[in-house]
Amino acid sequence: MQASQAAQASDGIRRYHQPLQQIQSYCLSPFQVLNSNEMADNSSSQGAPVSFQACNEQFFTLESSPAADCIFSDSPSAASIASNRSPFSPQCSQSYMSDLYHSSDHNYGSPLSGSSGVDDGGDLRHVLRELEMKLLGPESDLDDSCSCSFSNVASQHAMPQRRNPIVEMAPSLDLKQLLVACAEAVANVDIQTAEALMNVLEQKVSVSGEPIQRLSAYMLEGLRARLLSSGSIIYKKLKCKEPTGPELMSYMTVLYQICPYYKFAYMSSNVIIGEAMENENRIHIIDFQIAQGSQWVSLIQALAHRPGGPPFIRITGVDDSQSTIARGGGLDLVGKRLAKVAESCGVPFEFHGAGISGCEVQLESLQVRHGEALAVTFPYMLHHMPDESVNTMNHRDRLLRLVKSLSPKVVTLIEQEANTNTAPFFPRFCETIDYYTAMFESIDAARPREDGQRISTEEHCVARDIVNIIACEGADRVERHEPFGKWRLRLTMAGFTPCPLSFSVGNAMKDLLKEYNMNYRLGERDGALYLGWKNRALATTSAWR
Repeated sequence: MQASQAAQASDGIRRYHQPLQQIQSYCLSPFQVLNSNEMADNSSSQGAPVSFQACNEQFFTLESSPAADCIFSDSPSAASIASNRSPFSPQCSQSYMSDLYHSSDHNYGSPLSGSSGVDDGGDLRHVLRELEMKLLGPESDLDDSCSCSFSNVASQHAMPQRRNPIVEMAPSLDLKQLLVACAEAVANVDIQTAEALMNVLEQKVSVSGEPIQRLSAYMLEGLRARLLSSGSIIYKKLKCKEPTGPELMSYMTVLYQICPYYKFAYMSSNVIIGEAMENENRIHIIDFQIAQGSQWVSLIQALAHRPGGPPFIRITGVDDSQSTIARGGGLDLVGKRLAKVAESCGVPFEFHGAGISGCEVQLESLQVRHGEALAVTFPYMLHHMPDESVNTMNHRDRLLRLVKSLSPKVVTLIEQEANTNTAPFFPRFCETIDYYTAMFESIDAARPREDGQRISTEEHCVARDIVNIIACEGADRVERHEPFGKWRLRLTMAGFTPCPLSFSVGNAMKDLLKEYNMNYRLGERDGALYLGWKNRALATTSAWR
């Protein structure tokens, strides 16, 4: 593997790269997803409906099931569902260290994937200790370098250096193994080992290399930031610079087209809401992350042709200031665009913009009116809301209870399928490797590695999320994903009940994935539809009332 060059940028962030043409920077709201070209069903080749009925055997348990294999079969045309198996996580019962020495390009499994239970990394520490004992002998018990603290840093550097088995092995380890070993050292404040492993990593990462090389470059920065207690500073510096509106829109369009992430969210929500509002004459839709608002164009057009005439449609768009750059202006631009579409279709329409964050939303912000059937959608948004682990306000559950009090006819939730909210640092780091390896591979399959737009997307948008997950804690950590099992519990406690997904939702997603790489896969369990890449789930969509 060709060694990359590390350059120091003006903002203090290291950049790992091989010679490239000038890269334009751009940003979009990043999220990660997965899915299969076809779902397992009993339909004929003529396109019979996809079956969403739950299997009698229990599987896909997120809260309490043992480690499990993937429900996606190797065949691109079907997704098998095994009993007592987690759907997207192969060989989850293996320890982190087993994965460390037997990793492969197609193995995303970890005790974290597909389960809300979190391993504390004890298996890795145990194996590392056994390895140290073999190489150094029993006397190594007298000096455990994995137990130092910052208060001992000075004395540690003053002590005579001894053999460090994991550092000696470092040159022969692959990138995933190096990252896990380095994260273990950082978790234990073993600064000498962490710095030595980071030096090895620097020679192997590249923002224009293979998916794992690119991911490793950003995860290395996250580890550095955490070790230096500068995660929040670096995270803020990594936030997107302000390209022109047209440039940013073109970048977002690229990602929208090459990966089904946004379309999975928008199309599934449209089908669910369209079916729920089939007989309603006055409809109010609250979108808690409206962005450009383009997702509602197809729904307006579909409702325009409804038998008996189109209904009155009112949309409330909630969005914070981060989306203003992409739009090139405020929410009034979204309202004008949608109003023009509605007028061309002969649909009575009204738009209300609420330019505030979810934490600031109150009842009066939403302008709910009597006599309107209400639909609410949360597209990749709720994981940014702080919960009880961050502060006593618990805006995540507060907002859910507020929406439930409005008696909506339907609520759609689309979220990343990851476990990074309350997980301790080390298992959170391992989960991040698994999740983003799949996401980077999915992007890699759609664009050449030297493509400047792809590099800019990953560097300026995805990288900041990775740094935030790895390096930040408390209120500074805003990327707090939860698997569907935990979302199901939250919504149930807020008073919601799940709505079964119709065949139409599955069929629409099945048709969507025909346009993309065959490694995208679909799966269904407990009323939620999962989008995955190979054998790793990255996003879910579900309906509630």
